[in-house]
Amino acid sequence: MTLRADHAAGSAFVAFGALVIALSSDLPTGQLSMPGAGFLPKIVATLTIVFGLMLILRAGESAPFVSLGWSDGKHAVMVCLITAVAIFLYTQLGFIITMGAMIVTLLVIIERRNPLYAAGYSAGIVLLTYLCFETVLKTPLPEAPFRF
Repeated sequence: MTLRADHAAGSAFVAFGALVIALSSDLPTGQLSMPGAGFLPKIVATLTIVFGLMLILRAGESAPFVSLGWSDGKHAVMVCLITAVAIFLYTQLGFIITMGAMIVTLLVIIERRNPLYAAGYSAGIVLLTYLCFETVLKTPLPEAPFRF
């Protein structure tokens, strides 16, 4: 049997879904009428596993794994590093500062966009997201040390 790209990707999705279920096992699931904190992570993880298995089953249509090019590897590593730094700083700097800085950094450094356009786009997306979470969903987000 030839290892194909979708075998690897599907296996990664299955493993990731299983990891999320394992890590969220201590969160209460609740009931359908009153879901708990673990309800959504477990549903998303289960769907990730199901779709990963579907990907594995249909892997015969994808290219062999050894024929894949890794020219985007540096790009992917940089995106992962910037995101990891944002995750680390999220609770210290708050939602607005961290997400704004992350989007600007991704757009300017990775995508090589105009810094002014990147800043405007970032401000709009972050503020819209913040307002949706705070007003519509009534979910508090981490605030910056200086209260915004």
